[in-house]
Parts: sequence; structure tokens; C-alpha cells
Amino acid sequence: MSRYLLKRIATALFTAYLVATLTFFIMNLVPGGPFLSEKAVTPTAQKAMEAKYGLDKPLGQQYLTYMNGLIHGDLGLSIKKRGRTVADIISTKFPVSARLGGIAMLVAVLVGVPLGSIAAFKRGKTVDNILVVLSTGGIAIPSFLSSTLLLYIFSTKLKLLSSIGLENPSNYIMPVIALSLYPTFYIARLMRSSMLDVMGQDYMRTARAKGVSTVKMIFKHALRNAILPVITYMGPLLASLMTGSFIIEKIFNIPGLGSEFVGAITSRDYPMIMGTTIFLAVFVIFMNVLVDIAYAIVDPRIKLK
Repeated sequence: MSRYLLKRIATALFTAYLVATLTFFIMNLVPGGPFLSEKAVTPTAQKAMEAKYGLDKPLGQQYLTYMNGLIHGDLGLSIKKRGRTVADIISTKFPVSARLGGIAMLVAVLVGVPLGSIAAFKRGKTVDNILVVLSTGGIAIPSFLSSTLLLYIFSTKLKLLSSIGLENPSNYIMPVIALSLYPTFYIARLMRSSMLDVMGQDYMRTARAKGVSTVKMIFKHALRNAILPVITYMGPLLASLMTGSFIIEKIFNIPGLGSEFVGAITSRDYPMIMGTTIFLAVFVIFMNVLVDIAYAIVDPRIKLK
């Protein structure tokens, strides 16, 4: 286990370095700059601001300066939110996105896994057909459309739920539904396919021949093996949900990391773009490591090397 973790940490550091390097140079290849949208900024003032943030230096020197700061844990100062560091903004915004994403992930798993299992055990029957249609529709509907429909029905027409922020527990209902809709039905389809494959194995036919109850077959024999593909999907999905859904946070005006990242791109806040991209990459890598460990826990036949 120790050797495996050291290997993954080394791989993670190298991957994070590649992500940081590619993001830095691609970001600087895009025409424009962070001060072009500023009103009434004289050329002298613009040069002074560029000098303050080191943007007047050659690109290679900017890169070395940034990477040196990154090694020491310094993500730099935000250009648009002056006086605040990128690390401070991420630490403030990430808990909001993490709380929303964590709830959405919990809903997706608690609903998607049972739906997929039921559909597999009722294969070809009415329940299975209904679930297949629902899951296909749920996957096909984009999040901005589901969010708009939820706002129109529950906020505009029925006036039951607030459409802004997360001040009250009820404010989580619409964002969580919109955020969990796709992963719920994707997990259901994934679980159905995996469960059907497991049910065709010899040990499942033997258990059925011995008269083992359906509930025992699902939870003792089938679920543990069928859930492995779902665990694989949960790693990057959880990282994506917890670091903020850009569209959902913008539509519902949620002050999370996703909306902050979108704002940084539109305003060309280079340090903020770099910081959030690197944070997301590291988080995804970390979640993938946890998935590998969970694999070994769920299925002892899998060894970490």
C-alpha cells in the first residue's frame, strides 16, 4: 500500500505540473488581457498594473515565477478581486460547491443504484421499460434546461422555492435536483448493465437454483460485484460536482467555486484561472486514488501495485 501511494503521489505531482504548464501557455495564447475591459484606464496606468502583477515580463520569466510560487504553495493574487489571494478565494468558495455537490452525489447514488438494480431484476418487464425510458430522457436533458424548467415551475409559477442563493435548506432542492439528474440516471443505466452481467454468472445461477431469496441475491452476491463500474464513475464525478457545476451555480446565483471560475475566464483573471484549474486537477487525481483504494476494499481480489 505504501509503495502504491508513493507511486500515485509522484504521478499526481507530474500530472499537476503538466496541467499547470499547459493551462499557463494556452491561457496566454488567447488574445486580450485582464485590463482591456477596464474603463478609463490610461496607457500609463495599464503598464503600472501589468508591472504590479508581473505581466510586463517575458512569458518564460512569468512562467518560472509562477511555478516557483506554486512550489511554495502560493497561487498568487487575484487581479479582479484586488487584495485577495487565489488560495483565500478557493478556500471560501469551495465549501459551498462541496456541500452542494456532496448532497447531489448522495442523491444520485441512493436513487441510481436501486433503480438500476430493480431494472435489471425486472428485465423486459414494464418496470424495466419505464426506467429505461426515464433514464434515457434524464441523460439527454442538459442541466441548463432542467434548471430552467425547475425555476419556471417551482419558483415562477408555484412560488414554492426561492431561486437565489443557499440561505435556507429549501434553497438546495432545485440545484440538487438539477445537479443530480444526469448522474442519477447514468448510474442507473450503468448499474443495470453491470447487474445484468453479474446475474449471468455461474454463481448467481447456482444461488437461484438453491432457492436463495431475491433480496439476498442482490445484496449478498450481486451488488458487491456489480457496483464496481459505479465506483469507477463516482471518482471523477464527485470531484466535478464538489468543485462546482458552472452552469448550475450561475443559473441559481450560488456563490461557489464554479461561478468564480466562469467569472475568472470572462474577466481574464489569470491567477484565478490557473489556481482553480490546478485545484480541480489535483482534486480529480485525489478522487481517482480513493477510487482505486475503494476497489480493493469492495473486491479483495483486486490488489494495489
